[in-house]
Amino acid sequence: MAAGRSTKTSFTAGELGDQLLGRGDLRAFENGARRLRNVFIQPTGGVTRRPGLRHVAMLPGAARLIAFEFNTEQSYLLALTHQRLDIFRDDVVVATLAAPWTAAMLDQIAHTQSADTLLLLHPAMPPQRVTRSSHTSWSIGGWEWAAPPFFRFAAPELALTPSATTGSVTLTASAPFFAPGHAGAQLRIGGRRVTVTAVASATSATAQVAEALSAAAPTPDWDEAAFSGARGWPATACFHQDRLVLGGSRDLPNRLWLSRSGDLFNFDLGTGLDDQAIEFGLLSDQVNAIRAVFSGRHLQVFTSGAEWMVTGDPMTPASIQLHRQTRIGMPNSRILPPVDVDGSTIFVARSGQAVHEFAYTDVQQAYQANDLAMMARHLVRDPVSLAYDQTRRLLHVAMADGSLSTLTLYRAEQVTAWMRQETEGAFRALAEIDGTVWCAVERAGSVRLERFDDALAVDAGLTGAAEAPRERWSGLAHLQGRAVQVVADGAPLGAFAVDGGAVTIEPAARAVQIGLGFSHVIEPLPPQLLSAGGSRSGPLRLVSATFRLLQTASLSVDLGRGPQPVPFRRLDTPLLDAAPPGFTGDVTLRAFGWRRDTMRPLWRIEGDTPLPLTLLSVTIETRMTD
Repeated sequence: MAAGRSTKTSFTAGELGDQLLGRGDLRAFENGARRLRNVFIQPTGGVTRRPGLRHVAMLPGAARLIAFEFNTEQSYLLALTHQRLDIFRDDVVVATLAAPWTAAMLDQIAHTQSADTLLLLHPAMPPQRVTRSSHTSWSIGGWEWAAPPFFRFAAPELALTPSATTGSVTLTASAPFFAPGHAGAQLRIGGRRVTVTAVASATSATAQVAEALSAAAPTPDWDEAAFSGARGWPATACFHQDRLVLGGSRDLPNRLWLSRSGDLFNFDLGTGLDDQAIEFGLLSDQVNAIRAVFSGRHLQVFTSGAEWMVTGDPMTPASIQLHRQTRIGMPNSRILPPVDVDGSTIFVARSGQAVHEFAYTDVQQAYQANDLAMMARHLVRDPVSLAYDQTRRLLHVAMADGSLSTLTLYRAEQVTAWMRQETEGAFRALAEIDGTVWCAVERAGSVRLERFDDALAVDAGLTGAAEAPRERWSGLAHLQGRAVQVVADGAPLGAFAVDGGAVTIEPAARAVQIGLGFSHVIEPLPPQLLSAGGSRSGPLRLVSATFRLLQTASLSVDLGRGPQPVPFRRLDTPLLDAAPPGFTGDVTLRAFGWRRDTMRPLWRIEGDTPLPLTLLSVTIETRMTD
């Protein structure tokens, strides 16, 4: 009978897919796990029960969350809902504005920010700018173009005839051209601008002349604004090298526009001087509808079929160059802005089953797109929102099914570890501000704004405090009729029902946290039952398991006979109902019985007690028959 001893010192490979259960030769198998639920993997290798979610506000419906950082001390969260914009700071609404978008448009809204202005774009909506004038004074309005870009959509032979050279004129087209959406659009006739005021028919419209025309005669020398109600509006934008970059539109999905340097809303191409605007299309052997533009080491353009690098230092009409890098593509169904992580750009693949790291390699002088979800494909299914927590090095990805997959990413230490977060509801949208991750969570048919909070161990939770102990705690209307967990003065009291927006607890307490409970799971991969010669060995017996813990107040372990709470209350604990102290050290548990099911884990940590848990390592002793 062979004896064995092994120590698992790291979980830095995260939860692995079932397709890897036979790959014990991989390094990821050694540092991975079978299940990781409602825990965060630390960059150092340990596993911690995740924080709870603090309830902030009820939202009127489906939402898009956007971070707005005015300066290092003033940051805001913008919640976009149906025809409405709510601005939050410090869990309080500071402004509410009427908005031109609808709930059906939220998935395709793109944004970028410069100083006190946020630009919002959608192919079916005139671009909007949200401006902060003061802490509580905000406004929404359309862009004021210094000079919009122009494009010839009509056939080259189609001619326009103005009725006069100045004032209000009638424009007659030689073939059907005008559409109702042309009202308000600009045209250039012989290089002179006019603005369409009304459309009478497909061949006739009235316009106001802005620059006197050269003649009132038929001419094919004309073009129209690239963006209008008839042609669609810009799809995405960013700022790069002091230029506003617009990527794609409804009718020109593969075209890129760069404004004049220092003149962000001026897209006049001029004569091609260094500071003038730039315009070109992404032409290749595949469809390249632009889904995102991102300012990194280079201007990066993400399309539905490939990823591109735009170079030029500085970027001028003469120096700009375009290079296709990889052929992954981004989803068409929604706008998913890429995220910068340590100089690499993280983006979601068009397949909806992969998250890629777009990183520049100095050796090859090109970008590569490594698949970060290769080992945990089951955790990435149709992402709908991303947020990166720089403080904890956690990338959160909300999925269409309402789950939340979290990636611990630390390139310097080669840490790529996935895990899943679950709650009584569905994660719908995410945003990150100053290390705080905000979530739009759908619960019981309504959408709530919540945020991860280290001071909470429950979801949809609130905290309360009183000078004297009391039994009844109110303010829980958002949890009416639900069974909630209560932590009173640091000690868990169990489940209570919310009635009339309040709960009554016993014994009374001075400080409470109340919310929905959630369970955490840490389950290792199956043991490798191979002898030294490579042949499969017989049944296995777990003799003992030693868990090294850090500031842990509750631990429940299953060694084959169901979850059992581990008592490590110290002798100096004053009272039975006092908050359990955090335990740091080793806990050794004995096990009994032989295992014939080779897929069954040797141990499993599972529990819903709303108290801290951090697991650093696990050492097991086993016996195996020959």
